[in-house]
Amino acid sequence: MTSTVYRSARVAALCVLVTAVSACGLLPRAGPTRNEIFAGSVQREGDAFVVEVNQRVTAATAVVPALGFPPELINAGVADTDVIRPGDRVSFTIYENVTDGLLAGQGSAAAVIEEVEVDGAGFIFIPYAGRIRAAGNTPEALRGVITRNLDEQTPDPQIIVRRTAGDGSTVTVTGVVGGQGVYPIQRPTRTLSAMLAAAGGVTVAPEIAQVTLVRGNHRGTIWFQDLFRDPTVDIALRGGDRILVEEDSRDFTALGATGTQTIVPFESQVISAIEAIASVGGLNPNLADPTGVFVLRNEPEPIARAVLGRDDLIGAQRMVYVLDLTAPTGMFEARDFVIRDGDTVYVTAAPITQWNNAIGALTGTLGAARTVGNTAN
Repeated sequence: MTSTVYRSARVAALCVLVTAVSACGLLPRAGPTRNEIFAGSVQREGDAFVVEVNQRVTAATAVVPALGFPPELINAGVADTDVIRPGDRVSFTIYENVTDGLLAGQGSAAAVIEEVEVDGAGFIFIPYAGRIRAAGNTPEALRGVITRNLDEQTPDPQIIVRRTAGDGSTVTVTGVVGGQGVYPIQRPTRTLSAMLAAAGGVTVAPEIAQVTLVRGNHRGTIWFQDLFRDPTVDIALRGGDRILVEEDSRDFTALGATGTQTIVPFESQVISAIEAIASVGGLNPNLADPTGVFVLRNEPEPIARAVLGRDDLIGAQRMVYVLDLTAPTGMFEARDFVIRDGDTVYVTAAPITQWNNAIGALTGTLGAARTVGNTAN
């Protein structure tokens, strides 16, 4: 009987010690417990709103980056690539109706003049035809001007005009593309998607590629994939446009009882809480408390008001969203809750984990003390 009482007393004493050690926070751990997070809520005079996720909260917080082009870019018509501009290069073949022509020379029926560059003022020089304004004309219109000028020098000249390079109307393509550089706008590359293809395409996953176009005072950014989903954003290009392709820079932080604790870049345009957890190896089966999955963020004032149903909030609010994966709809809520840039996803440790750590710490300490005592004796 005495032995039984003694053993019970020892167990009770050990329980008291474990509870005391755990309560004092003497044990190492990855972060606060579920109860400690709730204790820091505004409802308990803390500084963050703790909100359990449901369908209403999911709908109010489902905000993704709003990307698009302004009307000034979308409504621009396709450029006429046949119009010659300063900086373009034009080639000519001139046939003369005589055996000894002005340009063709003895024994030749035609003269070829290659790659004549249109100067900054828009003019070119053709022997015997003189200085001619080329900029603003199409090759056909320029052919007529040269024909009239040469007709006074040689009978019935026949002229072929070719715009061989369109360097007078170019765009700059930079960023994560196959080939950065300055590209002329030509008939096959008059739209944004065609120009990106000419530059070698994007070199990151298409799901996370963003395309920014700057034209004068107007600029806009779209997802690369939208070029193929929505034809209206495959806008017509203009000379001087600047195109920048970047990888999505958004990320979130995973902490606590997850497979990996790290900063995680977004791998798609929209990431749910369940996908965020899966991307870091899921919950640690030996540590995690599935009732304590938290998403921490600074919520903009309009969204915070919608979530809390209050109109007295001013400025961004600290929000802690709670996901209980053991609830009947918990997995569905986690699947629908959208993670945003800068979020912290934190998974608390299960209470039994703290208990086991306390037991291990105490038994290890007592064992070490017993060894020291035996050595001293």
